[in-house]
Amino acid sequence: MTLEKQNVPNKQLKKPKLWNIAGLSVFMLLVVWGLVLMKPPQYGLLINLILVLYFVIVLGLLFHTLIGQVRYNPYSYNTIFYIGFSTFLLFVIITQSSLTFHMVRQPEIYNQDQILYTLLRAAKDYMFYSAPLIFVLALALFVSNLFLLRKEKTVFVNVLGILLAIALVGGVVFLFFFDYAKAGSQQEVMWHDFMTNVFAVIYLYFECMMFGVIVVDYLAGRYEPAYNKDFLIILGCGIQPDGTPTPLLRDRIERAYQFYQKQMEQTGKKCLFITSGGQGKDEVIAESACMKNYLVQKGVPHTQILEENKSTSTYENMKFSKKIIDEVNPEGEIAFSTSNYHVFRSGINARYVKMKAFGMGAKTKWYFWPNAAVREFIGLISAHRLKQACILGGLVLLFTIMTYFAYLQ
Repeated sequence: MTLEKQNVPNKQLKKPKLWNIAGLSVFMLLVVWGLVLMKPPQYGLLINLILVLYFVIVLGLLFHTLIGQVRYNPYSYNTIFYIGFSTFLLFVIITQSSLTFHMVRQPEIYNQDQILYTLLRAAKDYMFYSAPLIFVLALALFVSNLFLLRKEKTVFVNVLGILLAIALVGGVVFLFFFDYAKAGSQQEVMWHDFMTNVFAVIYLYFECMMFGVIVVDYLAGRYEPAYNKDFLIILGCGIQPDGTPTPLLRDRIERAYQFYQKQMEQTGKKCLFITSGGQGKDEVIAESACMKNYLVQKGVPHTQILEENKSTSTYENMKFSKKIIDEVNPEGEIAFSTSNYHVFRSGINARYVKMKAFGMGAKTKWYFWPNAAVREFIGLISAHRLKQACILGGLVLLFTIMTYFAYLQ
């Protein structure tokens, strides 16, 4: 089933919420707190079983919410969070289930006190167990970035992959050497553990979000819209000094043209192209005109190409293109063509301007994609600063409270 068939009119669907998980969490906390107050050692196993069941249910609800989100709006920041943190939640289920097994086999060693300790180490353990994957990713970023620098200009945006690779590896190495048995007073040890836990949580958060971005970018870039479109937007991305498309822009145009041909072959339905992109200070003509010239050379009639020549960003691409569409056919079916790494964020911008459009991704050079994906990651993260602060602040607070209670025992 395609995304478009899943997406029924929004008035028939409600945006999925996580209030059920919040309510379940409060109920679980009250049950566990009541058992802890009773303090009998035999309740330790029961508490851990309740926690495992709770995490399994939350994972199921998270997956159900993810499916609902994709049905409601496949281009949503929330899908990044759902995918990324599902991996961490699965890891927690495995570690707590392992603890349950040990509590049954060796109750004299693995008791109630181990539950909080295992939960408290979850972020650090996740970092260490995922370290091999992180190192492979960092190496891929580093190598691809070196090739990119050989092919492109040496500018700051072209070294983002190297900087992220250093940060990824450096974070794991730092925690490995910093996470040692601290000697001293209880207050000093608690402070040391608090610092390591907070660092691990911050690293964990961005690691999960990065994983979520990689997954959604990959899936969005491989998606093929249904062949029923009335409008096909091509997003601009810079042109050559002589007014011809850059290789990146040419790939976007070719991807749209191939879709146009397939739609004609399969359904006989023609669509209007909207070439979207203004004229930069260093460009001889507008990007929209450049794309139109290319399409005309491919045999597309002038009358099937509408120019949007004012935009200077992806958001404006969508905003000004929607204005053109509303004047021609507000009920028309819409698709857009851009680079594969850029489809998801472009889709988010389309929804910002209340335009329901489905993207298709043009292939990019292997050495270009990783660094571009880093830019997309930074763009997606920075676009939701308040939500980032709330989620990250909540995680830090949770581990702060757990660290405090761990030293009350």
